[in-house]
Amino acid sequence: MATLAADQTAETTLTHWTEGNPEPADLAHIPGEGGYPIVGNTFKMLADPHGFTKDMVEKYGTVYRNKAFGGWVVALVGADANELVLFDRQKLFSSEQGWGPILDQLFPRGLMLMDFDHHRADRKALSIAFKPGPMRHYAGSLNRGISDAVKDWGGDQMLFYPAIKKLTLDLAADSFIGIEWGPEADKINEAFVYMVQASVAPIRHPLPFTLMRKGVKGREFLVDYFTKETHRRRKEGGGQDMFSQFATAEREDGSLLPVDEVVDHMNFLMMAAHDTITSSATSLIYLLAKNPEWQEKLRAEILAITGGASDLGYDDLGKLELTEMAFKEALRMIPPVPSTPRRALREFEFGGYKIPAGTHVGINAQYVHHMEEHWPEPEKFDPMRFTPEQVKARHKYAWVPFGGGAHMCLGLHFAYMQVKVLMAQILTRYQIEIEEGYDPAWKAWPIPQPKDGLKVRFKSLS
Repeated sequence: MATLAADQTAETTLTHWTEGNPEPADLAHIPGEGGYPIVGNTFKMLADPHGFTKDMVEKYGTVYRNKAFGGWVVALVGADANELVLFDRQKLFSSEQGWGPILDQLFPRGLMLMDFDHHRADRKALSIAFKPGPMRHYAGSLNRGISDAVKDWGGDQMLFYPAIKKLTLDLAADSFIGIEWGPEADKINEAFVYMVQASVAPIRHPLPFTLMRKGVKGREFLVDYFTKETHRRRKEGGGQDMFSQFATAEREDGSLLPVDEVVDHMNFLMMAAHDTITSSATSLIYLLAKNPEWQEKLRAEILAITGGASDLGYDDLGKLELTEMAFKEALRMIPPVPSTPRRALREFEFGGYKIPAGTHVGINAQYVHHMEEHWPEPEKFDPMRFTPEQVKARHKYAWVPFGGGAHMCLGLHFAYMQVKVLMAQILTRYQIEIEEGYDPAWKAWPIPQPKDGLKVRFKSLS
């Protein structure tokens, strides 16, 4: 019976997100292709999304239509397209209706799945978790947790991605939820892993033994857990962890957020934070191993700030300018969210094409981050692209790893902090090494990661 109910919910959700879609004939004036019957270009995109985008742009230009994951999408490619969709001066695009078909069964009503006034009100309430007081608390937790983990990383070659994923999940349990690492945190972490994997599962119904089924079950577990915990923390009081801040967050009228909304926000934030940081930290470690001269520059900067210690003080975070530039360059080369969907609420025009209301559209950060008109020698790792002078001279929306406009990532400063603390703890202890000629393949979905786990060696400096 539970499976039948889940199937019916999935069917209702799918119908909800396809109501009002334009007919294929309404998009026929836009160049593009539908691929194979039924599946469209889904499997081509899953196999090589960046190569697929490159081929489509070369064939059809920077505005094209494509059928995948059950429906038609119009791709809008370029920095101007990023600005149109993300800044959204005219409130043309719905983030909720863009992400909904992908995430609604798993992460409904997360901040990214809200629009306009509701989004603004909840974003303001939740921003309390990123004020200086809580952030200072997170910095202490991050230093302790990362230090305990990385001190054992020296020696033999290891797989970095699974190690940093486990560490990031454990840090999230500590900083975000305020619980000790152990069996309870392991259950929470496992549920999140299944939910993220299910977000791009080709089978969108929670059938037995499918990824979607595991993801839906993971969500059920977390809804139950966070609901009970929200009530408890409101009654007994909480600490400085992010969940306690959310549980007691108030709207402008002084009312608490509804419990079910706190739960959905917590689910979404945990997913958005730990998986994107895991991906971006992995890409930075790989690029520093590949470019050891930049390791030396970052190490020198960190040692000058910390005086030789590994712990990085909260008040010193802003002083790591080169480290931040290197992180930004890693986010350019391998953005953790390669593309972003939206749905048009009204007809609009872009690139010489009229695009009807109801059309699902998408922008592509990965492609724009490698366009030579913005990034000379785009495959070269060069953090100096992010000097103030270079940034000022470049299109503002040529670099969008954190999104933009009203939906700019709420936790971006937490991401900078976690990666800076990680670099301080690693680079004051180790030289990061990879085998000569090593060039791992990367899996693009749902969030970029090296297929082999990234083989690295941390060689002790002492």
